[in-house]
Amino acid sequence: MSDERTIHRKAKAYRWEGVDELPYKKDDRALYKSITRQVLFSDPEMQGELRYFEVAPGGFSTLERHQHMHAVLILRGRGHCLVGDAVRPIDTRDLVTVPPMAWHQFRATKGEPLGFLCMVNATRDKPQLPTPEDLSKLAANAEIAAFLRNEPKA
Repeated sequence: MSDERTIHRKAKAYRWEGVDELPYKKDDRALYKSITRQVLFSDPEMQGELRYFEVAPGGFSTLERHQHMHAVLILRGRGHCLVGDAVRPIDTRDLVTVPPMAWHQFRATKGEPLGFLCMVNATRDKPQLPTPEDLSKLAANAEIAAFLRNEPKA
């Protein structure tokens, strides 16, 4: 017996059939570079959404925070991420959780795309962007300052 909510989508080259490739954001205030988004699954009953993001080589997501948590699974590529007060290298099959209200950003290496699944609440708050004061506090940490200048250590 099949439930009408059953979904089976085949993927080819990190593009899922029946799923539109969308711009990363519609917020002109948010700084980001070379990233797309696909919403693979959204169910109001489950209150969850599964999205695939792909960051082109040298690209990055927005530096932001919000009240909801994320779970991020790296499917392809390598890069670095900032979560809270730590910068970490990320690689295929790594799992990264982003706690509520933690500043976070994902960056792809210059040589390859970074693709990741992101699980979030289907209904979520809007991202908060850093103020100049927030950026100053973050940049007080030399490692974070280097990350924000796109100079993370290897």
